[in-house]
Amino acid sequence: MENHFRCKCPITSALDIIGDKWSLVVIKQMLFEGRSTFKDFVESPEAIATNILASRLKLLEEFGLIEKHKLPTNKKTNIYVLTEKGLALTPVLIEFTLWSKYNIQDFNPNLNLHTGLDKLEQDKETGFTSIIANYNQYKRTLLNP
Repeated sequence: MENHFRCKCPITSALDIIGDKWSLVVIKQMLFEGRSTFKDFVESPEAIATNILASRLKLLEEFGLIEKHKLPTNKKTNIYVLTEKGLALTPVLIEFTLWSKYNIQDFNPNLNLHTGLDKLEQDKETGFTSIIANYNQYKRTLLNP
């Protein structure tokens, strides 16, 4: 594996993997929107370019945040699923969402804030566990229809 890291700082090293404009968006789309195929990602409102998407999926797979499988019902189609390492970013994504709610909403009043966000904010650990469990159930149905 090629060394992608600029230095020994843990924050900088994490950002070397997930700190670009698209990696967390792809993970968010997988976790919260159920996107799993290349086509799903391309058709998202974020409008990621196909060459960037291919690069990010490869990088996330290389670092073990996602896995690529063949769709059981169509062996020509690849599906991407989060690994435990990728799911471990759930608290980060929730904290980004909350930060955005309190710091960005004035600038972007049309933020799509989930109705359950207030409840999640009151009991984050239960929320994280529930989101991960729901994703793992979804992942099982993708891989074993």
